[in-house]
Amino acid sequence: MIRKKWIVSECDKDTAAQIAEDFSIDPFTALILVSRGITDYVEIEEFLDPCAPLMIDPFSFADMDKAVQRIQYAIDDYQKIAVFGDYDADGITATALLYSYLEKREANVVRYIPDRLTEGYGLSCDSVRELAGQGVKLIITVDNGVSAIEEAKLCKTLGVDLVVTDHHKVGEELPDAVAVVNPHRKDCPSEFKDFSGVGVAFKLVSALEGGDEDSMLDEFGDLVAIGTIADVVTLKGENRSLVRYGLNSINSAPRTGLKVLLEKAAGQGKKIGASNAAFTICPRINATGRMGSAEKALDLLLCDDEFTAERLVDEIQSMNQSRQKTETEIFNEVSALFAQKPSLTRDSIIVVDSEGWHQGVIGIVASRIAERYGKPAIVISRNGSEARGSCRSIEGFSIFKAIEAVSDCLTHYGGHTLAAGIGLNCNRIEEFRIRINDYADGIEMPFPVQKIDCRLKPAQISLDILNALDVMEPFGAGNPTPCFGLYGVKIEDFGAIGDGRHMRMTISKGDVRTGVVWFGMQEKLFPYSRGDVVDLAVTLDRNIYNGETRISVSVKNIRPSHTDENKVLSGQRLFEKVLGEMPLTSGQALMALPEREIQVEVFKHIKMSKPVEDSYEQICLHLNDDGTNYCKVAVSIAVMIEMGVVAKTHSGRLTVAETNGKVDLNDSVLMKRIRSYL
Repeated sequence: MIRKKWIVSECDKDTAAQIAEDFSIDPFTALILVSRGITDYVEIEEFLDPCAPLMIDPFSFADMDKAVQRIQYAIDDYQKIAVFGDYDADGITATALLYSYLEKREANVVRYIPDRLTEGYGLSCDSVRELAGQGVKLIITVDNGVSAIEEAKLCKTLGVDLVVTDHHKVGEELPDAVAVVNPHRKDCPSEFKDFSGVGVAFKLVSALEGGDEDSMLDEFGDLVAIGTIADVVTLKGENRSLVRYGLNSINSAPRTGLKVLLEKAAGQGKKIGASNAAFTICPRINATGRMGSAEKALDLLLCDDEFTAERLVDEIQSMNQSRQKTETEIFNEVSALFAQKPSLTRDSIIVVDSEGWHQGVIGIVASRIAERYGKPAIVISRNGSEARGSCRSIEGFSIFKAIEAVSDCLTHYGGHTLAAGIGLNCNRIEEFRIRINDYADGIEMPFPVQKIDCRLKPAQISLDILNALDVMEPFGAGNPTPCFGLYGVKIEDFGAIGDGRHMRMTISKGDVRTGVVWFGMQEKLFPYSRGDVVDLAVTLDRNIYNGETRISVSVKNIRPSHTDENKVLSGQRLFEKVLGEMPLTSGQALMALPEREIQVEVFKHIKMSKPVEDSYEQICLHLNDDGTNYCKVAVSIAVMIEMGVVAKTHSGRLTVAETNGKVDLNDSVLMKRIRSYL
């Protein structure tokens, strides 16, 4: 379980009280707004307005006028147009939107989404040749194309015009196309930059309608909302309005395919918000592209026949289950790899590779590794002499800049600050691993962060809080579901639920006892004991059962109440240096080298309680240490394992091993190495 740095938002209560009065809103709502820095009255008014209008003129995008002119000519002249999309939910919804619009305009239009497994991401020379051979005269990309430099040149050679619409980072060179519509262009005057690919496609069709965004929202708002949520772009500004309008459409009058999908994935009658859309609709649409058949999801979004939709949803559900199974298998292989070679997890950027890992799933596995270890992670799948990788990062570290710094190792790359994709030759994987870690070691890596909007007491938890927060929906990237800190609560009891995959706890503070659930936490890996006093980071939600609405409390993070966080995090970083065999100063060596008294206390604790592996902070808690000796505790355990005094069980716990005679821990290689720096 990764230790995060807790950051509690500061809040001026007087300002919050004034805002609550001036806007006639619940004081708790005002408190959360202020804690998130939303204090400008114009911004507050726009943020809270459920009918906030779209503010960004479609024609404020660079090249939008050129794109409209060329597309309009193709429609009028009945030239064959190809909408070229991407295989993720953003690209699929963007393809559905533009293809559907052009079809209703009676254009001569086809759609093309490359196969993730055989073609890879984005416009390719092979696909350009194929489309040109079909008589296509105009290719319009959605959610890709800004890096298609060579493909654009080929288009010209073959007499095919190219219009690019994209939202990914722009390189030094733009494709030589009729138009490149991308808010990240340096010369793009659009005030809002954080559109998804489907958001840019929406602006394109609005421009083709002369700027009539209202009618386009009525037609395509649902698609824009799904793609925007799936691509995890910020739900602020224009995106907030787009998603809010689209969710209303989904809940009031969903298109046929979505209606059937929601009935099977979420259950009939359940209101869909951004959060449950992200866990029901988006993964299933993404699963089709991940497992090699994005056309299934595209067909579902375009179909208007319920019988066809039923069949497609069943196929998509099956593909999603296959995706989950494959993801679990790869993650288990990665875990086994880490067990064989623990040094991989000590790198600043974790890089793992293997032959034949499913390329559609490695991005999810990279996300799980990054979350588990609190570090950027790159998962690479080898296929013969070539390899592809998916990169995921943590807040505060740009994985895009990192791979850009070592891009001469790669055949191609692209992406965002927190997620990217790479291609490289297999014989350069080890070089890539070393060099990208050299880059990371040259800067101060951030700790993963646990943000707390405000503190709560268990006695304050009620449905009134959720009612007050409803006006802040939709929640998502840039506007996350509020997270609350329950400080100094006592763990009364805990136990497994959901076939052991989750855990329920009973906590108390004073006379108040509260039940909380921790999804994804297995009881056997829980490092705390009954009676421990901890701080919990929690979110709140409604749980409707048999017509009764109750509040549900979900744990997101935990830490001991009585350790010093700065000391713990400093000790954690020092221990990483020790295990990574990096040079130490004499002062660092002193902070790392455990005295015999600490070793004895750690040994006694392991013998008595069999703690979870790596639970160094929790062991400090039971030794009445505030984290000052975190590194010494961790080194003590590492030394005992090295010398065979302590062993790890299959369930991930530490236990005293049987030894023949006395063992001098000073003979440990690790102890000798630390002592050499004194």
